[in-house]
Amino acid sequence: METRAKQGESLARSAFLLALDPRKERLTQRGELGLLLRAAALAELLLAGNLADESGRARALTAPAAEPGSLRAVVWEQIASSPPRSWRRWVRKDKGKAVGVVRDELAAARMISVERRRVLLFPVERITARKAYLSRRLAERVGRAVRGGGPVGRLDEDVRVLAALAAAARLRTVVPSRREARPRRDRIRQLSAPVEPIVTALRRSVDEARSASAAG
Repeated sequence: METRAKQGESLARSAFLLALDPRKERLTQRGELGLLLRAAALAELLLAGNLADESGRARALTAPAAEPGSLRAVVWEQIASSPPRSWRRWVRKDKGKAVGVVRDELAAARMISVERRRVLLFPVERITARKAYLSRRLAERVGRAVRGGGPVGRLDEDVRVLAALAAAARLRTVVPSRREARPRRDRIRQLSAPVEPIVTALRRSVDEARSASAAG
């Protein structure tokens, strides 16, 4: 996909850009974003044949051709050095670090600029997409994939998977509310098919995070 290639050829990087609110110049749902980014990295590894699903567990196969220190490389190394464990475990592991890793990848690739300052002693990041039109185009394509308008089989694989992951995470820049996602359950299920165990793990992890947050 042309848009994705220009954004760094990474599902995790594209997912980060989808979560960036261009008007507020900050990330939406930052507390849950690490789950989405980890799931995106896992999905990319599964689709590329670097990982396999073994009865609901992730098993490492061949090493990816990924930049050392990238989220994809980090995730694969963690799985390769461990016995097969559930997808849910790998979606949740080190989720807090994932946002910083992908942010730094995008900044190094000059896809975003990051301005750090303090407001009332609290650190604040202002994140700006350097090529905002590419981010908007990607968001439009992913949003259309969720809403329908064409057979799922005709979608580019990365758009299809990003749409499934964004819906599972209920990413507000793509799916504004659960009510909007409800009538599209069958569509989302079709979108999720290539990476279904990861989408399920992400959805459950996001639900758990929200329940824990609501409980205080």
